[in-house]
Amino acid sequence: MDALRYILLILHLIGMAAILGPFLGQWTAKTKSITKTMVWGARAQLITGLGLVGVAYASDHEPDHVKIAVKLIIALAIVAICEATSKKSGSVKTAWWLVGGLTVANIVVAVVWN
Repeated sequence: MDALRYILLILHLIGMAAILGPFLGQWTAKTKSITKTMVWGARAQLITGLGLVGVAYASDHEPDHVKIAVKLIIALAIVAICEATSKKSGSVKTAWWLVGGLTVANIVVAVVWN
């Protein structure tokens, strides 16, 4: 079970990097966009996050339900924004800021919330 947890955790971190990498890469660009990499990163974050919760329950470790609910809501918002705006042409500056901000917020919840 530990091996599965580590694999999911590594994939979860790769998903986070797939969102934040393009976000930070576009920081100084005049035109902002939600890239396919960001969309796939958001999807990976959602799926691997659910997998990590499932592994925690299977290992008789009950995670904080409220924390998981908050993280799930943020992750669903990120996926929804990415899916809705990834195919739009031109600048999607507001969506770009929301995706980056919500991703950082989800990281803060994961790290700070005990």
